[in-house]
Amino acid sequence: MDRIVHEPGALRNRQLRAAIRHRLRALGIEMSLLNHRVAAGLQLSDTDLDALNVISRYGPVSPRTLAQRCGLHPATTTGVIDRLERGGWVSRERDPADRRGVLVRFVSGRGTEMAHLYAGMNTSMREILDSYRDDELALIAGFLERTAEASSSAAARLSGT
Repeated sequence: MDRIVHEPGALRNRQLRAAIRHRLRALGIEMSLLNHRVAAGLQLSDTDLDALNVISRYGPVSPRTLAQRCGLHPATTTGVIDRLERGGWVSRERDPADRRGVLVRFVSGRGTEMAHLYAGMNTSMREILDSYRDDELALIAGFLERTAEASSSAAARLSGT
C-alpha cells in the first residue's frame, strides 16, 4: 500500500492524486481477475462475459451497439451472440422500432448463476458501503460516474469513434 505523507499544500495534493490513480489501476486489475474467474465458472470466455454484462446492463441492444460498447468487430460480435444464445444466456428478437433489425436480450432467469459467483464481492461491497455516510456515498458515486465517462471517452478516442 502506498504511504501518503501528510505534507501541506501542493505536495500532499500530488501524492493523493497519484495514490488515487495507482489504486484505480489496482482496482481495474483486481476486477479483471474477478471477471476472469466468473467467466471460467460460467464456462464463458472473457469476451463473452463482457458482452453478457453489457447486454444485461444496457439491453436489449442491437448487435451493432453491442459491438461498439465491447470494442469488437461485427463478425466477432456475431460469434459471441451465437455462443451466448446457444448457452441460453441471451435471445434474439425483432426490433419493434425496425422490423428488419434484431435486438439481443439477456435471459433473466440466468442472472442467479452470475449473482452466485459475484456474491462474495457483493457482500464485501455492502460491508464497505455501510461504513460511509450518505454525503460520502454521493461523492464516491459522482467520482465513479465521472471516471467511467472518462474511460469510455478514452476508449472511443482509441477506437476512432
